[in-house]
Amino acid sequence: MSKHEHTRCKDLLGSLSDYVDGALSESLCQEIEAHVAECSNCRIVVDTLRKTVTLYHTTAGETAEVPAQVRERLFRTLNLEDYLKH
Repeated sequence: MSKHEHTRCKDLLGSLSDYVDGALSESLCQEIEAHVAECSNCRIVVDTLRKTVTLYHTTAGETAEVPAQVRERLFRTLNLEDYLKH
């Protein structure tokens, strides 16, 4: 990836949430879509963001209990072992 392409990705990153929410102008949406068609990294980010938003909306209001082993592994990975004692 060239420096110019990397800079373009960074420029668009701040707009992706609004893009996924449908809150951008048509011209900016077209610009993002053209970039995403050429940039696999940004395409992955957009797809992941869409899936995350969809999962959030389908599970909003539900509470899920995280298994203790999963919670412990997560906290250790994030170096938050002190919080496991609480």
